[in-house]
Amino acid sequence: MRLLNTSSIALEEFQGSAPEYAILSHTWLDGEVTLQDLTLDRNRTKAGWEKIISCCRKCQKEGWKYVWIDTCCIDKTSSAELSEAINSMFAWYQRAAICYAFLSDVEEVRKWDELDTFAESRWFTRGWTLQELIAPLSLIFLDSSWREIGSRSYLSSTIERTTGISAFQIAHFRGCSIATKMSWAAGRKTTRIEDQAYCLLGLFGINMPLLYGEEEKAFIRLQQEILKVSNDETIFAWRGKSAHRRVAS
Repeated sequence: MRLLNTSSIALEEFQGSAPEYAILSHTWLDGEVTLQDLTLDRNRTKAGWEKIISCCRKCQKEGWKYVWIDTCCIDKTSSAELSEAINSMFAWYQRAAICYAFLSDVEEVRKWDELDTFAESRWFTRGWTLQELIAPLSLIFLDSSWREIGSRSYLSSTIERTTGISAFQIAHFRGCSIATKMSWAAGRKTTRIEDQAYCLLGLFGINMPLLYGEEEKAFIRLQQEILKVSNDETIFAWRGKSAHRRVAS
């Protein structure tokens, strides 16, 4: 596992157990910093550098020596490493000491009646952020200036209204039915079709190889893997918005 040192802004690799770390949840924008950008100290004009530096500054302030950020801590030029990382990602969010959800499209929220802007964030519409909402032990939401909006527990009523997921369900997600978990993902978007399945691997406790290019077949493979480890028949009742979400017979 690679972690970003928040003081040196350099990557460090750990075999076996990793030290205590914070983890970032965010939505990708143009100009994100890659592992190669970071290690070769290149493309300093990319907009993503500000996010990296601000995240490290926030973590340093809160006493965290290391942080994990998906854009730069995974070598995405290696298909093997990318596959391993995506299969491990839910666990990495679970093991983090704290998760900071950076909402780049939300300005300062001062009052309860301003929480509509929080609820309308793009963060709540993306496929990958579903596991980032559920997996972390501690989750703090930050606005576009890296100021704290509140914790997941503090904002639980707004989160439930926005996502349909209650604080109880987050705390006991493993006991929720397959159909319930599938409903949480309905309507969320991913850039690549395959990621609609891959972003749910951890939520269902599934490991499977990534085959980018398979498109809708990824969701069928996910359902087949779920059926191998679960006798929850609600999977047969689930119907999504498109054919690839239906259980293959």
